[in-house]
This record gives sequence, structure tokens and C-alpha cells, in this order.
Amino acid sequence: MTTPPPTTDLSADEARRIVLRAQGFLGTPDRRAGVRGVLRHLGAVQLDTISVLARSHELIPYARLGAVGRRKVESAYWEDTHAFEYWSHAACILPIEEWPHFAFRRRAYRSRPHWNHQLPDGTYDQVIKQLRAEGPLTATELGGAKKTSEWWDWSGTKVAVERALMYGEVVCVERRGWKRVYDLAERAVPADLLHDELDDTECLRRLVGLAGRSLGVGTRADIADYHRLKGEQVDAVIADSGLVPVTVEGWGKPAWADPAALETPPRGRHRTTLLSPFDSLIWERARTERIFGFTHRLEAYVPKPKRIHGYFAMPVLAGGRLVGRVDPAREGGTLVARQVTLDGPKAVPAVAQALVEAASWVDCTDVRVERVDAPELREALVRELADL
Repeated sequence: MTTPPPTTDLSADEARRIVLRAQGFLGTPDRRAGVRGVLRHLGAVQLDTISVLARSHELIPYARLGAVGRRKVESAYWEDTHAFEYWSHAACILPIEEWPHFAFRRRAYRSRPHWNHQLPDGTYDQVIKQLRAEGPLTATELGGAKKTSEWWDWSGTKVAVERALMYGEVVCVERRGWKRVYDLAERAVPADLLHDELDDTECLRRLVGLAGRSLGVGTRADIADYHRLKGEQVDAVIADSGLVPVTVEGWGKPAWADPAALETPPRGRHRTTLLSPFDSLIWERARTERIFGFTHRLEAYVPKPKRIHGYFAMPVLAGGRLVGRVDPAREGGTLVARQVTLDGPKAVPAVAQALVEAASWVDCTDVRVERVDAPELREALVRELADL
């Protein structure tokens, strides 16, 4: 693909601030729009099974809005058909109005020749029939999710309902105790959105434009990664996506930006907060390193002796920079900072503030610090916590 000449040259700092504003961390948050506003602003909120302070889809609006009630988060996503769950960056909560724009992915699943799980004869039709008569239902209520205790050993029912989810005949309408609750798309999706009429080009053009606006500025790889598109899919539509080419100091690759993000310089208050490793600000490691000079890796699946920063180390954002990490845990009413990594003494007040706010959000009344990577800073962090 031949990239047109850039319209704007951005410094690395300008790009970083554009990204922060686009992701909802710079400026006054739109509290009236609340959690639903965050979802629509980001375009996708990633789900994950791990829950330490809270699950990732709860942490993402918290990081932007502050201590919004956790029940309010769940109801904002699922009540009144405001969202659906589907495969985007990973398993994500998506605004319901984007249902038509994932038609390209539903079509791709329907034409997929090979699957990891075998679908027993008749099971698919039986699941659809049962959902029509009794839904919404979990896989357990449909007849069982697993054949054995192994996580990957799905029952025929689970294979069928997940296949129907990918095809778009079934929708996940909420999570109940972390289990998907399935219903027929014909009941769950508003009639004016329930169609696959848009061709692949229209779908991709929309998702590329959305990704660019949610990122603020990004490379081809950044934009493709947001909804897990292929690079050639981005290439095919980016010229008509509404994004404009820019150059960014130090990036070394062509980039595109939301033209609205270039109209006014980003200003306002920086958010200080703990970030989920699955937050869209940092979910792509190469981009995080390029923008923040910060290398982060989720170590939950790394053997414990090989972990450097901890099981669920959460980066700390302050002043528009990533200034440290906290590996949290909860013991009764105490938030435990099992391991803290600080980017020097100046990071101490910000990390303390982030810990105290997070503790309050999850109804903890105390914060205990265990290990600090720079032992000489532990006393300063404990003292700062005591003063808050």
C-alpha cells in the first residue's frame, strides 16, 4: 500500500497526550455518560477471567471515572440491551450498535473449514430449540459445559452454543457468576440492528475508523490490533476510514490519527490510577513501550519463580506517565501491595494515592505494603499512605 504524505508532524510527547485524551485519561471525564460512555468511547472493553481487586471489565471504567459502584458497572453494560459480547481484540464487551459491523467476522466463522472441537450431530439444533423455549440460559443450564474437569474438554452442548455465538445466531447477554448467559440474537439484538447486510469493506472501514479514534494516533499494527484485524484488511480501507496520515517522532513507522484529535491540543487533568493489564491503553506491549518507554508483561501465566513484578502487576498511571507497578491482593478489609515497583522517589506519592483510592473502591479500609523493589523507598511509601 502506498501511504499518502503525512498531514501533520507530531512530537513523541504530543502523540502521547493525544493517546491519553483519546483513551479517557486526560481532561475531565464525562460522568454523565458514565460507564456506557466509556464503553462507546473505547469501542471495546476486554473481558478476562482473572479477578484480584476486580475483573478487568470493572477496572477499565474505574480507571477513568474513579470509584463507580461495581454493580452499576455491570448493569450499565447489560441492562436495556446496551452491549453484547463478541470476539474483537479478544473476548470483549461491545456497544450494541456495532453488531452490524461484525458481520464480516460472523461470515468468516460460518465459512471456517476446521474447528478444534467436534460438533455432535443434532446438538446445534437442539441448543437453538432449547434457547427458543427456555432462554436466556447458561451452558450449565443447557446441559453442561464440560465433559471432564479439564477446562478445554467442552461438552457437545458447550461446543454448539459457542459455535452459535460465533455465527451470530446466539448472543451473550450478560455474565452471571462469570458464566456466559446465552439467548437468541433475534430476541436480544434490536430489530433494526439484527442484520448482516453490510459487506466486508463497510465493516472494516467502520472498525478501522473506530480504532483510530479510540487510539487517537496509531501505526498500522496498532490499528489492526485493536479489533484483531489483518494488516491487509487495514490497508484496504484506511484511505476511506476518515483517519489522516501523520508522522510521530521516534516511531519509525507511518501512523494515522483521528483528525478531530489534531484540532485542539490535549489539556486538562491527568488521572492517577492503577491500570488493568488488559486496559486498551496498554494491552499492546510494543505500543506501550513506544509511547511510554515502559515494558510490561502479564505474569499470571509465568511460573512463580520466574515472575519479576508479580502475578497481576498493575501499572500505575500518573501525570500521563507510567510510574510504577503494584501486584495487589486482598485479605479481608486490607488491600495488600504484595510487590511494588517504583520509578524513583517521585513516584511514591502517586502510587500511594492510587493504592488508597483503589482500596476505598473495593471496600478495604487499610493498605499494607509488603515488598518494594527499591527497599529504601518502602518507608517513604508507608509514610505517604499513612498521611492519606
